[in-house]
Amino acid sequence: MAALSLAAAWIGTRDSVIQWITVKPFQLSSASDLASLGSATVWLNSAPLTAADLQGKVVLVDFWTYTCINWLRTVPYVRAWADQYKEQGLVVIGVHTPEFSFEADVDNVRRSAQERGLTYPIAIDNDRAIWHGFGNHYWPALYFIDAAGHVRHHHFGEGNYEESEMRIRQLLAPPGAAAGSIVRPFPLRRVVQKWQRTGAA
Repeated sequence: MAALSLAAAWIGTRDSVIQWITVKPFQLSSASDLASLGSATVWLNSAPLTAADLQGKVVLVDFWTYTCINWLRTVPYVRAWADQYKEQGLVVIGVHTPEFSFEADVDNVRRSAQERGLTYPIAIDNDRAIWHGFGNHYWPALYFIDAAGHVRHHHFGEGNYEESEMRIRQLLAPPGAAAGSIVRPFPLRRVVQKWQRTGAA
């Protein structure tokens, strides 16, 4: 009976956590939700970027660590968005926050990024300053940031790729315009499938 009670309590806690992750609205209160980028340990593929540098840009921040299998499955999508929407004003920034000590080796991160064809800016977050700045708790995690520097949406984990792409298109659209005003420059599924087969878009 005690075991059953314990199991019931765990299930209730689990369900509460799942509901918190999926239902609770996400809000940040800083003047710019990109301010913590200034605390990056090192930058790869770019000079250091600040909130001021990104003013007026739509930004997708991707928290990752290179051994995370869930993140690895999202790579084709994030890379496709970075490549195909950059001409329309999207800036993708990978934030590599290590889970294990060996993942803090910048050479390991650089090698992993090169192997996966990641050419967008990557902030090395070995001190977890950016992680804490966003109040993040998950790998992978996507934060969709508007041209004023504020988080408008987030997604934790895999999946919901079509919805995530729609979020990007909505933020890129001119004020008052529908997301459909941003021309979809590529068939997402085809690009991702090609990347999965060959490792190249």
